[in-house]
Order: sequence, then C-alpha cells, then structure tokens
Amino acid sequence: MKRVFEKWLNTFIDTIASYEYYADFDKIYTNVNNLKIELNILNSLIGSKNITYEFENILNKYPDVIRCIPILIAVREKEITAMDENGKFVYDFRNVVNDVKQYSYFMEKTGLFDLLSKHIINNLYDYVTGVETGLDSNGRKNRGGHLMEDLVESYIIKAGFTKDKNYYKEMYISDVQNKWSLDLSNISNMGKTEKRFDFVIKTITTVYGIETNFYSGGGSKLNETARSYKEIAEEAKDIDGFEFVWFTDGKGWMSAKNNLEETFDVMDYLYNINDLKRGVLKNLQ
Repeated sequence: MKRVFEKWLNTFIDTIASYEYYADFDKIYTNVNNLKIELNILNSLIGSKNITYEFENILNKYPDVIRCIPILIAVREKEITAMDENGKFVYDFRNVVNDVKQYSYFMEKTGLFDLLSKHIINNLYDYVTGVETGLDSNGRKNRGGHLMEDLVESYIIKAGFTKDKNYYKEMYISDVQNKWSLDLSNISNMGKTEKRFDFVIKTITTVYGIETNFYSGGGSKLNETARSYKEIAEEAKDIDGFEFVWFTDGKGWMSAKNNLEETFDVMDYLYNINDLKRGVLKNLQ
C-alpha cells in the first residue's frame, strides 16, 4: 500500500535526547583538570592591586600558565589574532614566545585583568568549569547524531543482524565495492567522491547503504540533505544488488517538509523512528 507523506510526517517526534545529551561532564572535568595547576597559580591574581606586574612576574616564573589564557575567554584555539588602533597582533598561547608585556596588553584589552583584579570571580577553576560547560553545548550536535546512530543500530541488532558479519558500521563506498564486487560509481561521481555510510547491511540478495540523522531544529542543511539523498536514491536505482536507505526524524523537518516530500516520493527506503518500531528492518530482503 502506498504511503501518504503527511501521515508519515505526523509520526515524527520532538527529541531523542538522553540525559547525557545535554552535557558531557566527564569531558568537561577532564579538560578543566588538565589546567588545574595553571589555573590555581593564576588564582593568586584575584583581587590584585598591581595585576600587570604580578601577572608578568608569574609568566616569567611559570610560563606554562599561558596555556590556560584562551579558555578564560571561551576560546579553544591556541593562536589568537586581535587588532585595534595599534594594529593587528598574533598571540601564541602554546608557549611564551611573545614579549610578556604583549600578553599583559591582551589581558587588559580583553577584560581579563578586570575580571581578576576586581574580584568579579572567586576561583578560576570553578569559572573555567562553567566556561567548559557552555562550550560543551557545541558538542550536542555530534551527540545528537550519535544518538540517532545508536538508536538505529539497536533496531538493526533486534532485527537479527550481527556486527561485522552481516552489518557494518561507518563503511566507505570503496570498501563496499571491494567487499561485494559492486559498481557504485553512479553514487561516487565515478570514484571521485569517497562517501561513507553510517551502516551497511548485507542480506542474501542485497547490500543496503544506510544514512541516519535527526533534526530537532530547522535550517538550510535540511534542504541540502534532502536534495543530496534524493540524488543518491535516484542514482542507486540503476545499481543491481544495492539499495540506499535513509532513517531520519525530528520536528526540524517541519520547516523543510517540501524538499523532504520530494525525496519521499522517489525513495523507496526512506523511514523514520516509527517505522523502526514497526519492524521495517525485518523486511529487508
């Protein structure tokens, strides 16, 4: 029976976020502890009445403290470029290679001296823990992707497939071609594009290349993804023994449903989480 797009779209869900999705505290604590000694040395500057002198004195005695400066302004890069009316300057925070007075200038201009000398914070270790927690929110996108991958994998296993026997994780097109003697040049731009599938399932008759994603929010990437996967699906139709499968979900698609519908209309193996629950993977031949 032919599926109805709107009915299918209405089964999309808001989130698959677990409690661990929101913050990876193990990673946060590790990052902060790696700078624990340097942060505690700089703690001596809190409330300082002569912070420029004391900072430069610390830098001369304990040059390694330079490593923790970027995270104080929520930057992970170890090389920072800044400019003002005095020109542009590149600061190296891996080692003290610039004049210590230039680092003082950086601390003053970025407001870090004020943060410390005015006793706005009480402890740099606690402060950096907060900064790391904020920066870790950028990792939610990757964790969200892994959540969908993990969910799909759990259903692959429930369907009776065994890892590295008849299902494989993160497999490149070239590996698929070599393992099963398939010609996937249609979807690899004649071998110029080395695409990687999230999963590959091998049944008696068919190799299934699988992509997974979940979008809780909208954006231009959804339209690009739908168009790209539509193209792959159409190109895969001419490949004997191979099918392209896409598992996606999330209310973010409501803002890009037109492009998703176009892909839905041409793609035989486009599924969501509700389809997984209904056992669609058990129907793979």
